[in-house]
Amino acid sequence: MGASKVPWLGSRLLRCWSHALYTYSQGKPFGHRGELGQAKRIVVKLGSAVVTRGDECGLALGRLASIVEQVAVLQNQGREMMIVTSGAVAFGKQRLRHEILLSQSVRQALHSGQNTLKDMSVPVLEARACAAAGQSGLMALYEAMFSQYSTCTAQILVTNLDFHDEQKRRNLNSTLQELLRMNIVPIINTNDAVVPPPEPNSDLQGVISIKDNDSLAARLAVEMRADLLIALSDVEGLYDSPPGTDDAKLIDTFYPGDQQSITFGTKSRVGIGGMEAKVKAALWALQGGTSVVIANGTNPKVTGHVITDIVDGKKVGTFFSEVKPAGPTVEQQAEMARNGGRSLAGLLSEQRGEIIYLLADLLTERKDEILAANKKDMDLAISTGCLSQALLKRLSLSPAKLNSLTIGLRQISVASQGSVGRVVRHTRVASGLELEQITMPIGVLLVIFESRPDCLLQVSALAIASGNGLLLKGGKEAVNTNTILHQLTQEALSVHGVRDAVQLVSTCEGVQDLCRLDKMIDLIIPRGSSQLTLLVHKDLLRSPLFDQIVDMLRVEGVKVHAGPRFASYLTFSPSEAKSLCTEYSDLQCCIEVVDGLQGAVEHIHKFGSSHTDVIVTEDKETAEQFLQQVDSACVFWNASSRFADGYRFGLGAEVGISTARIHARGPVGLEGLLTTKWVLRGNGHSVRDFSEQGGMEYLHEIIPIQQPLPEQRSTN
Repeated sequence: MGASKVPWLGSRLLRCWSHALYTYSQGKPFGHRGELGQAKRIVVKLGSAVVTRGDECGLALGRLASIVEQVAVLQNQGREMMIVTSGAVAFGKQRLRHEILLSQSVRQALHSGQNTLKDMSVPVLEARACAAAGQSGLMALYEAMFSQYSTCTAQILVTNLDFHDEQKRRNLNSTLQELLRMNIVPIINTNDAVVPPPEPNSDLQGVISIKDNDSLAARLAVEMRADLLIALSDVEGLYDSPPGTDDAKLIDTFYPGDQQSITFGTKSRVGIGGMEAKVKAALWALQGGTSVVIANGTNPKVTGHVITDIVDGKKVGTFFSEVKPAGPTVEQQAEMARNGGRSLAGLLSEQRGEIIYLLADLLTERKDEILAANKKDMDLAISTGCLSQALLKRLSLSPAKLNSLTIGLRQISVASQGSVGRVVRHTRVASGLELEQITMPIGVLLVIFESRPDCLLQVSALAIASGNGLLLKGGKEAVNTNTILHQLTQEALSVHGVRDAVQLVSTCEGVQDLCRLDKMIDLIIPRGSSQLTLLVHKDLLRSPLFDQIVDMLRVEGVKVHAGPRFASYLTFSPSEAKSLCTEYSDLQCCIEVVDGLQGAVEHIHKFGSSHTDVIVTEDKETAEQFLQQVDSACVFWNASSRFADGYRFGLGAEVGISTARIHARGPVGLEGLLTTKWVLRGNGHSVRDFSEQGGMEYLHEIIPIQQPLPEQRSTN
């Protein structure tokens, strides 16, 4: 019936849609992933590729069970969960195929009177019939799975007409609201047994039609004013070009208007939607006030925690946001650091030294700006009480500390000469075939440091000297100080056109998200704090020496935590340590009792950090056994653990202490930030030349390296 024949019908429809659109536009989506943990009402959409098996006949039960578990966990946290699911057609197809094959085998057996069965073929099954046969079984499966977590479910089947009719739409809304109020998880699906084929281009202005479960989930999320829609499919998220192509890159955050720069591929192996349909539905939901994440629900490595990871704000899939960041994303910063680092490595060593020397000069020239920024951080930290006295001391900068930093930077400038591209081994492999091992930068470094802004300068200088790109992640308590110091670093880098080589991450990415950038970052260096665990031989517990140690700790204001064995010796013990691995980052330490050397070594290997361990004893034999058996990076006898430092070892500045067992270990300075490459120069040589028929022989002669620099000679 046309609107021209019934003129009032068109205006009534417009009024209904206008009312619906007004209802939908309430609320504001989250601007950043870190806010997703605040989501109260969540819709999880399970695409056909997620729910069904690879043969498209039957359900992926293990995958579905892990998804149900995550939904139940979030539901039991007090959130309101809804599921929009596919799978009825696949479940029904499996059931009908079984029935058809069974029926054919019975008829064949009756007809032939024999047990030998001929090959049986299954006719093409109509989707609506499969849906009708599969809906009840699919729902029964959901009920059984959710019952394991004491969670009740309810089934709701909808069609596009349920959203077109205002009364039906209100009834649907009311039903869902009541189910959520009763802590029931609604399981929603299109009624594929009766739904008509989707009409192309049938969306009305401001309203999305229900063509598939993507549009259903978006429509439902907005209708129910959900905070978050999680759409699970068989791809990691949204790519800038079809997944699988060489240059395809996963888009972490997608903004309205970005679809013009996207090349969409074909739809998934099952279902009637594709990525283009998902993006359209996601943008419509975003406009309606619901945040959206599209992620992979089929990857066995992440399926068991993909939903909870998204709610926790982790970088999973593609997050749709209306809030564009003021600066580059962390992925873009990592790319800038890599490209800038390559340009930095291409400079002469004298040019890299000039950059560091200029940075030292800028510290002196801009001292007042630096101290003013640091005062802002200190005032805020003191007023909020968010930092301990030990951390406040680290945060604080003074003219004397800046002067020491300036001296240190100039020392690094001198030490950087000849560090990159230095020949460390030269071999004549054969006549006319020579091999060199040459130092080169590692690539891109990620350094994570706590409230210690002087670390930014030291690490930046070492990265520049070694030709490495650098990503810096500092604590928010030092944001003002870090910002000015990074600005000065980039100002110095600009002298030789490599400003982007050092990047300061100012976005809200967590450490775990940064660590996932494994294709862009080559080495991660987390800066820790001073941690003490004090082990005492049991024979010293009642001695004057132990009393002196305890009195000294008390006078210095150190809070003592008792290990479980130490606590058992005392009538009134200090607070018992919750963990023997705890790093207190404050004037606190744990005391535990051991029976002897072997007990101490075993304790260190079990609970220690492999950083620095010290033995205090007058027994040389015991000490030597300790030094040999403990496999930490630094092991001392009767010397302070604070000697574990690159400067005190005579290595110059350091980026930290490495507890790794390959490459660099212990204090990592300039040398530890370099790797090597092998350069072979020949004249048409081939391996066949050295076979019995080739006539050439390997020489492997070591050729003396010409004129090494003084600071290199001691390390070769």
